[in-house]
Order: sequence, then C-alpha cells, then structure tokens
Amino acid sequence: MASVHPLNGTTTAAHNPNPISPSEIQSEFSHHDSTIARINNGSFGCCPASIIAAQQRHQLLFLRQPDAFYFNTLKPSILQTRVLIQNLIKADHVDEVSIVDNATTAAAVVLQHTARAFSSSVFQTGDAVLILHYAYGAVKKSVEAYISRTGGHVIEVRLPFPVKSSFEIVSEFEKALQMGKANGRKIRLAIIDHITSMPSVIIPVKELVRMCRDEGVDRIFVDGAHAIGNVEIDVKDIGADFYTSNLHKWLFCPPSAAFLYCKMSDELSDLHHPVVSHEYGNGLAMESAWTGTRDYSAQLVLTEVMEFLSRFDGGIDGIMRKNHENVVEMAKMLVEAWGTELGTPPEMCSSMAMVGMPACLDIKSSSDTLKLRKHLRECFKVEVPIYYRAPLEGEVDPLTGYARISHQVYNVADDYYRFRDAVNTLVKDGFTCARLSK
Repeated sequence: MASVHPLNGTTTAAHNPNPISPSEIQSEFSHHDSTIARINNGSFGCCPASIIAAQQRHQLLFLRQPDAFYFNTLKPSILQTRVLIQNLIKADHVDEVSIVDNATTAAAVVLQHTARAFSSSVFQTGDAVLILHYAYGAVKKSVEAYISRTGGHVIEVRLPFPVKSSFEIVSEFEKALQMGKANGRKIRLAIIDHITSMPSVIIPVKELVRMCRDEGVDRIFVDGAHAIGNVEIDVKDIGADFYTSNLHKWLFCPPSAAFLYCKMSDELSDLHHPVVSHEYGNGLAMESAWTGTRDYSAQLVLTEVMEFLSRFDGGIDGIMRKNHENVVEMAKMLVEAWGTELGTPPEMCSSMAMVGMPACLDIKSSSDTLKLRKHLRECFKVEVPIYYRAPLEGEVDPLTGYARISHQVYNVADDYYRFRDAVNTLVKDGFTCARLSK
C-alpha cells in the first residue's frame, strides 16, 4: 500500500517495517500524569515529548535573535506549515490555507465577515444563520456576539441523541432549512460541525453541504475542530466555503494551532483576522501569520509532527483506524459491563464514543455531570467528560448521563477498566449524584 508524502507529493510506502514500540510511545508521553486514566484526549489533545522538544528549539531560535527570526525564519516556516496542511486536506492552493490559534479564532474570522454583510445591508435584517444545537459553546457565543447583534436570525438545528442513524440528522437538518426559508427569509450562512463535541457524533457533513447548496444557502462553514487526525478531510469533496480544524487536538501539535481553509472566491476575498496588525490588507493568510509579538512556535512544528506520524504503521491513517477500533471496543466493553448503550452506532464514532452510564447514578443536570466528573477525577483518578441528556416525556429509567471516552495512541486498556471499576464501585455502594450536592 502506498501513500502520498504530505510535503512534496511523492509516493512513499505506508507500511513501516520498524514501527514505534509501546515502550517508545510510553516514553513520548512520559510527561503525562501516570496516576491518571486519561481518556479525554478530545478536550485538549496531547503532544509527544519529541514535538515539545522541537517547539522549544523554535522558541529558543526566536529568543536568541528575535530580529533575524522575524525577518528570515517566521514567514517561510508558517508557509511550510500551510503547504503541509494544503496537502493533508487536499486543497487546490496554499493561499486557501491560513494558520490561526484555534477553531474559535477561525469562527471569529467567518462570523465577523458575515456580520459585516449584515451591517452593510448586503444581507437583510432577519435573514437566517443556521447552526447545530450541539455546536461548540464558544461558536454559539460567537454567533450571538456577531450575528444576533447585527440583525441576523439564528436557527438551531435540533438533533436527536442518542442517534440511531445519520438519516435522523439529515431529516432534522432538512426541516431547519425549510424553517430558515420561511416568510421569504434567505439563509446566509450554515455552520455545520464535522464531529460535534458534546455529545460526540460524526455528522454526515458532505450530504448536509450538498443540501445547503441545493437550497441556495449563501455560505457554508464546517467546524471540524476535532477532525484532522481523527477522520479523513477532503475539502474539495466536502464542498464548503470554509473549513477549520485544530492541529492540537488529534494531530499532536502543542496548543494552540489550527488552520482555516477558505475556498478561492472573489466574493469571499474580504476576510480579515480579528486582530489587526501590520499585515492588515495583505490577505488573511498573511494577516494570520503575524498578529503581533507572541509565541508562534506551536504553529511551526508540523514538519516534526509528520516525522512522528511516519513512525506508526500506516502513518496518520493507521493511527485513525486503530484509535477508532480501540475506542469502539472499549465503549462496547463498558456498556456491556453497565447494561447500558452506546450513544451512536460505531460508524458514527470517531476516536471518541458516547457511553451510557447506569441510570441509578441519578444524573439530573449538567451540574451533576461536572460534580461526578470531579468525583471520578479526585477519588478514582479517572479523567472523562460526562454529558447530560434530559429525559423525554414518558421515558422510564432513562439514561441521562453519557461519558465521552477518547482513544489516542498513549491509551491502554487498563485506563478503561479503571473507569469501569470506578462506576461499578459507585453502583455497588448505592451512590447517586445527590450525595455530591450535599
């Protein structure tokens, strides 16, 4: 099996005859707290020791001679990162790729651009912006800050959970599209997650983008914050105007680094970074490459990250495949142990899975999930986020708590067994979340 080298486009063998060993993986992540079962890669990602060392080399190069670094090194290095991303996401041109701090910054770029269209009456007051109900909280706040305040009408697509199939998502999205066009309104922007954060679900993004195009939606922004290093990304095949993903969640970069893809278009040329600095007016990629004096090192290590990925059999594709297989296996183990269910079918899991927790824990609110998460961390040394699902009318003994478990290369089966045993202990002791309120 062959693969294309992400930097120069040449074909290389995907099979590694001397793949990284378990002990080498352990060494790369020896800075992790060894007392914690860390099954929450989804929140903050992880960074191997070799990449941390590379980052420190970049930091020292800057501190050693900042002027030379600024004039001779920074821009070419960021360009190299952009070229790597261009090839990873199959973009047509490097000018379509900008490097930003995180997906939240990318959302600000897109939403400020949309807000200017409302403010200048290019878009009319009451025209709609579509967003998933399960969109990331910071993005929903950004929609409130930039769109609602400039006269846009915001429509949230109510998605079911647990999810039985992607058809349910497509059906609800179709209803929202029709609602957005009611009373003569136009849908100016659709924001679609590639993988929702909480609850974690792979969204049929290509199909939803096509539906938006068929319904005449002006612009489409895919928030793939969790996507790169987790699922395959082909921005041309997906077909959105904008696509963003964090490099520090699943692609092993240190925080914080992300990319924003903007499809070439005269209409979309007037995009700007939220921080105005000396590069203002030179295009989004250049504006993003310099926002003032700060530490850019997290954005410069992608070459070393690609070398790290090459140590695994199958490279990034092999990592994604094994992470998915392992998280599904561990999720099934947990639901069998607790007599519960998965929140999605396995094919709608990425390297994260939603696992139903026993109903007898009596999780009654999002506040309960935070308290239970803290209890698991402090008393059982398990780090895992928990999602509250409000029960539907008429449900008997509903599952209201779902743990979002992650699998990354540093995880081992014992991490999940510890979580299983912790919950079993709570159930055996007759624990309910009401105890934590006291």
